Amino acid sequence: MNSEEKHIDFKSVYISYYSRMKHFAKEYVISDEDAENIVQDVFLEVWERRDVLAYHINLAAFLFTSVKNGCIDFLRSKVAEQKAEERMQEEYLLTFQMKYESLEAFDEGFFSEDKDIEKVISDAINSLPEKCREIFIKSKIYGEKQKQIAEELNLSINTIETQMSIAYKKLREELKDYIPLLLFLLG
Repeated sequence: MNSEEKHIDFKSVYISYYSRMKHFAKEYVISDEDAENIVQDVFLEVWERRDVLAYHINLAAFLFTSVKNGCIDFLRSKVAEQKAEERMQEEYLLTFQMKYESLEAFDEGFFSEDKDIEKVISDAINSLPEKCREIFIKSKIYGEKQKQIAEELNLSINTIETQMSIAYKKLREELKDYIPLLLFLLG
């Protein structure tokens, strides 16, 4: 048997399996476009590895396993995206809640009182746990994006979001009487 006989006939494999693999993928990822993308990625791999795959005994098992794994990766990333979106929405709602409460608590006499507001805010921020404080300052004082902070501190974005949530909750409690000013200074 010469080397040409050991190559996969890509065209016939594509014609034989494409629609079945797409139907299989669509059962799990719902969208036609996503199913097509997963199957196209599998066929790209088949094309790139056609010499090696010629020795593969069960090509159908390889194709469907590859599609299954592609679907799992796709769904795993969608679940992670959804969780990140929910955390961002939670932080967004917490911000709105703080703003709402600050407007309700706003008192015109607030600014005329003899208080060292900067010290109150500084003390509240300094009361945060070290890493939480560092992340909060980078985000709210220096205006850095969460992704940038995560890269600088070698942390996950999830950790950054969690620490910001902790900071908001602690500062909200510490500064419940000073929320209007806090929002004015850090907004």
